[in-house]
Order: sequence, then structure tokens, then C-alpha cells
Amino acid sequence: MTLVLLVDAANVVGSRPDGWWRDRAGAATRLRDRLAALVAGGVDGAAFGLPGRQMPVVRLVVEGAAGGVRSAGGVEVVTAEHDGDTTIVRLAEAARPDEHTVVVTADRELRSRVTAAGAAVVGPRTLLDLL
Repeated sequence: MTLVLLVDAANVVGSRPDGWWRDRAGAATRLRDRLAALVAGGVDGAAFGLPGRQMPVVRLVVEGAAGGVRSAGGVEVVTAEHDGDTTIVRLAEAARPDEHTVVVTADRELRSRVTAAGAAVVGPRTLLDLL
């Protein structure tokens, strides 16, 4: 089973008041780079409902001013055409049977939509504590 993390960049970046609003693309780039370290080193699967060490596939969904951020370090950056939530739901719905898809967000409506699509959900703190 492959762990796939779909990361709601705006929600995760916005969960900490560190001035991200002054440079949304820079904040998303910093998150991408921190996620790249997670991809390279792996993660304890227990944080995401899987046993053992996992080498996750990470898809960072960006939107708006962060739309220019590019994929790097094993992190696939997906730029939303309209809104990040719709893109995340589409990606969750497209998950393969051999993928354990986990969406990282605190957005209640999005959580409901991706759960209906079969994905698991964790909040930003779970991810940020691992980074």
C-alpha cells in the first residue's frame, strides 16, 4: 500500500501566523522544501494509519498567488485551475486501490468531501509536527 499525501498548501501554510500572507509563493515553496525532506527520509506510517516506515508520494496543491511554485525534491506541486478544494477532491477521487490517500487540511467542508471520496484526513499539526 502506497501512502499518498494530498496537502492543502493554503490551509497548512495558513495554520501558523508567521507572515505567510506577505509572500504566499515563498511560504508554499518553504513548505514544499520541508515536504521534500519528508519524502527523502520517509515517515512513521502510524501517523497516517499505516504500519512501519513509509516513503510517501506527496502532492502539494497550490492556488492563487502560490500558483508559480514548481515541483521539486520528489514533491509534485499541483496548481489548482480554479480552487484548491475542487482539485484536492478530484485527486482523492482518482486514487488507485493500492493507495492509502490522506488529505492534510483543517477545512471542515473539504474534510467531508474527501472522506466521501474514500480518503483519510489529518490536520495540519499532524504534518507540521513531522516536519
